[in-house]
Order: sequence, then C-alpha cells, then structure tokens
Amino acid sequence: MTSINTPAANPLTNVQYMDTKTKPHRPSGQRTQPPAERFANGGTQGIRRVSAVLRLLAQHREEGLRFTEVADLCGLERPTAHRMLKAMLEEELVVRDPGTRRYQLGALVFELGLAAAPQFNLQAACAPSLQRLADQSGDTAFLFIRRGNDAYCVSRIQGSFPIQTPVVPVGSRQPLGVNAGGLAILSALPEREIDDVLRAIRDRLGAFGNLEEDSLRASLALARVQGHAFIGERAVPGVAAVGLPVLNRMGTPVAALTVASTAARMTPERQRELVPMLQREVAEMLQLLER
Repeated sequence: MTSINTPAANPLTNVQYMDTKTKPHRPSGQRTQPPAERFANGGTQGIRRVSAVLRLLAQHREEGLRFTEVADLCGLERPTAHRMLKAMLEEELVVRDPGTRRYQLGALVFELGLAAAPQFNLQAACAPSLQRLADQSGDTAFLFIRRGNDAYCVSRIQGSFPIQTPVVPVGSRQPLGVNAGGLAILSALPEREIDDVLRAIRDRLGAFGNLEEDSLRASLALARVQGHAFIGERAVPGVAAVGLPVLNRMGTPVAALTVASTAARMTPERQRELVPMLQREVAEMLQLLER
C-alpha cells in the first residue's frame, strides 16, 4: 500500500499525491462533486427506478412479473433489480408469490393509496364535467367508479330535457357491464381480468332483463369496436345510456362518465352527438387527476 505522504503516482488515476497539505492535480475547470450532491443524485435515480417498478407492477397487477421480467422491462441490470426488489419486499412495497415467484404490489402501496385518497376526491373533481354534460346534453349525467366486481354510482346531475332518467340512485351498485358506466370500465380491463369478473357476476346477470354472459360479451366487443359503451334497457327498462372510461396514466380505468336518456331518445344519431361531449370531459378529468 502506498502511503498518503509518499510522492508516488497512483497507477489507476495517474494522480500524484505529494503530501497531506497538497491537493491532487485536477484539470482546469473540473469540478469536484460534493458528497451531499452525489448522494442526492443517486437518491433521485433510486426513486425513479422504484417508481418505474411500481408502475410496471400496476400494469401487470393480475399476473405479476418475475424478477427477470422486471429487470428487462425496466432496463435494469439484474443485480440492481435484485437489490431493489429485495428492499421493496422488506418494506412491503411488493410481495412475491412463493409458488410462481412472481412479484406484485404490496400492502404498503394499498395503505399509501388509502392515505392519499382524500386528496383525490373524484366526486368533487368531476362535478364540473358532470354539470357540463348535463347542460350540453339536456340529459342525466352519471359518474361511476369500480367497487370489486360492481359499478358504483358516485354522482349524477340532471339536465333540462323534460323527461329525465335519474334511475340509478347515488350510492347504488350493479355488476360491471350491466349499465353503461360498468360496461365502459369493463371494456378497459385486460382480457384475463374480464374473464374473472364475468365468472364472478354470472349468476347475478339474470336479474337485469334476463341478461346472459354471451350477450354481455357481445356488448363488450361492440364497445371496443365503437370506442364507447352503449347499454339499452338492461339495468332499467326504457332507459339507454352511453359511457366512456376514465383511465389513469397506467391505463387502468378509475371511473366512467355516462349520459342516460329514454331509449326512444337514444338513437344512433344521438349517440354520435353525445360521444364527443363525453370525450371532452374525460380529457378534462384526466388533466385534473394528473395535476
């Protein structure tokens, strides 16, 4: 080992140390990064990597991902990904299935989401959009969110048309796919998750106009082709509605906006008039949610 006081050249850096009072030679203009700054830069990179892993696992929330898939999809060296996942596992940000060895979001993510929920009050954030939809369409506008395998009515506002259809009470819930909001949410889910939902609600469908799974799948396929959900006389006889899902940045449906009227009023031409209104308000909601 070379003594710090020995005037010997370091073969790795080609920097010569003269004594403890003499600073190493450094090219003119070269700046030494303070330790605190080096730590801050490394910490920022770590936060971004953890965020990327969490977003990735959210996108693959149903099946989860193997360690190698996380590393490859996030562009991480495998030793780095291994260290990150180990630490995230210890902090309960992720869980690992002992059988499949696949990683999924952990309990701490759920707890943090609950803590943050009051700051993202969908009902308050969406109230202006619902009001505009009701004013522009003249019909009743609804906001739905997902609750398990159901669509939950969070809010509704009536328009000015003489015949209104506020038939779905605020606070009520129906199986996903039975009303336009639930169908819009269902249409934005991955195929595997759709199959799981339909399997779970199959025995409840008959209570809604003798709706069957095959018929619901046909409506689902049509919604994906058309780009919007349409349900006529299922949840409530004589009422029809169109709806669009509201997706977050990870492509997960967090809500749905719908406009409902009498079935006689909801002609194909009327649907084409309503869809651009819904699209504008969905875009507005996305901007609000991302602030």
